[in-house]
Amino acid sequence: MLLLKELPTSKSLERFVQRYPQTDISAISDFVALLRAAADISDALDKLLGKHDLLQGRWWVLVLLMRQEDFTSSPSDLAEKAGVTKGTMTGFIDGLEREGLVTRLINNDDRRKFLIRLSAAGLQKLDEVMPDYIDKVKLLMDVLSKSQRDVLISHARTLAEHVDVMK
Repeated sequence: MLLLKELPTSKSLERFVQRYPQTDISAISDFVALLRAAADISDALDKLLGKHDLLQGRWWVLVLLMRQEDFTSSPSDLAEKAGVTKGTMTGFIDGLEREGLVTRLINNDDRRKFLIRLSAAGLQKLDEVMPDYIDKVKLLMDVLSKSQRDVLISHARTLAEHVDVMK
């Protein structure tokens, strides 16, 4: 994903209006600022997880497995919940399995299918990372009051519900 580090200036946006008269400078500026903030937050999460030798994709797989009562899920369910392709999920699972953080279980009813289970080492990894993650997320979110966060999340959900207008 490539996102501009430098947000557009008023002057540069005015040039867009000259070329594309329908341009709503405020909408473009706000949209790019929102993308930039999301990218910065994602980058900060990458750095936090990197200190623990994890990447976001694999982190979220561990978290998704931990959310299951028996720490077990199918690769296709994990892919759907993570919003990635089955191929991408296979790559995450392969890496986690190599590190011993998950195990593959053969489905006795259909040996072509298998399940993924969070291993004891995977749970231990979560136990090591989660306190740092929780503390850092709290520090970041505490820069906003609870009412500001409620408004932010409400607006973010509204945007997410209407994202299909961009397709």
